[in-house]
Amino acid sequence: MKKVVLAFGSNLGNRTKNIKKAISLLKKFGLQLERLSSFYLTKPSGFPFQPSFINAVGIFATHFSPYQLLTLIKKIEKQFYRLRLFKNAPRFLDIDILFYNSQIIDNKDLKIPHPRILERNFILVPLLEIIPDFYHPLAQKRIKDLVKNVNLQDVKIWKKLNT
Repeated sequence: MKKVVLAFGSNLGNRTKNIKKAISLLKKFGLQLERLSSFYLTKPSGFPFQPSFINAVGIFATHFSPYQLLTLIKKIEKQFYRLRLFKNAPRFLDIDILFYNSQIIDNKDLKIPHPRILERNFILVPLLEIIPDFYHPLAQKRIKDLVKNVNLQDVKIWKKLNT
């Protein structure tokens, strides 16, 4: 089985419930949750005039290929009325593939590692919580080293969860 790290975000509806439901759906399709970060309350980025987000990161074991996983994620997002009206629009659910083992994929449809990990405190902080020693294959640094120069003031733990 392959290890995949997924990021979850929601800023519409019951944000925490949306993420928990998405994780439940992933499990129904055979992904095995190994570790889940706390849920973090974060300010929106890109389009500031919208509600705050709840974000989390999870490590899963899967038999899906990266492309099969992307297809599954898009199906799940669609169940949560994910419409891409404009970049960084409010949404009930967003799921991103951050890492797939240490594989690097760079094409039009899929980029792994996710290309904006290093710009997103709301991703780096949960990653630091659950996989501080993971080596980012493009940045060529461990997560805990990537976070050293980051301002973490805008990322607050929303809810500590036991998985």
